[in-house]
Amino acid sequence: MAVSDSRLDRLPAALRASLRRGRLLKVISGLANFDADRVARVSVAAGRGGADCLDVACDPSLVRLAREASGGLPVCVSAVEPERFPDAVAAGAAMVEIGNYDAFYPEGRVFDAEEVMALTLATRRLLPDVVLSVTVPHTLPMDGQEQLAVALAEAGADMIQTEGGTSARPVSPGVLGLIEKAAPTLAATHAIRTALVQAGLDTPVLCASGLTAVTAPMALAAGASGVGVGSVINRLEDELAMVAAVRSLRDAIASPRPVPVV
Repeated sequence: MAVSDSRLDRLPAALRASLRRGRLLKVISGLANFDADRVARVSVAAGRGGADCLDVACDPSLVRLAREASGGLPVCVSAVEPERFPDAVAAGAAMVEIGNYDAFYPEGRVFDAEEVMALTLATRRLLPDVVLSVTVPHTLPMDGQEQLAVALAEAGADMIQTEGGTSARPVSPGVLGLIEKAAPTLAATHAIRTALVQAGLDTPVLCASGLTAVTAPMALAAGASGVGVGSVINRLEDELAMVAAVRSLRDAIASPRPVPVV
């Protein structure tokens, strides 16, 4: 972990501190979202709501836009084409992410372990000193997700991200439905974190896809060092509501909540 630790140490101090406290909040505008106005609105909400970083589509102009609109939040760029990362890093991206894959599933495209590993190795060759997060596809069986996560960490991934919201089929209304929606990514977080620890790896896990303020604290309890949240913010049209949604997530994961005794 010495090399990975040195890369994580290059992250901005506030982001690094949130990660080490296990309270990181990443707002995701979407891998396929190249709408500058929409990215700007999400970025403003992330900055005003107290997020730690932004995840935007891999485009240098969006990196600059997101940093300015958010008030200087660190930016992560997401893509599945490693050759696109260097220009975004040159534009100011603090880290890169292989994923998120949700945008590809409706097209029938899935990512197997071999492709994700190849993308990881290619990215690490291009950017040996840049923090790299890799999403583990939820389409793999759980033991396959565990094995891939360990292999990715050993191959140079600095963080592992989970997913699963698109596979969830909640049937209940209200809070129970929110928990049903988050169940796949929560399960993956626990399984992957356990596998990493058993392998002697301290690679942080970010839980993403299908989370809300109700389920984000569950992700931390499952072993995540932070959460990535997108749709619960992106689907809103009112800017004040977007800020409120980010603030609600920030408050939800700020500290462990005591269970009331009744």
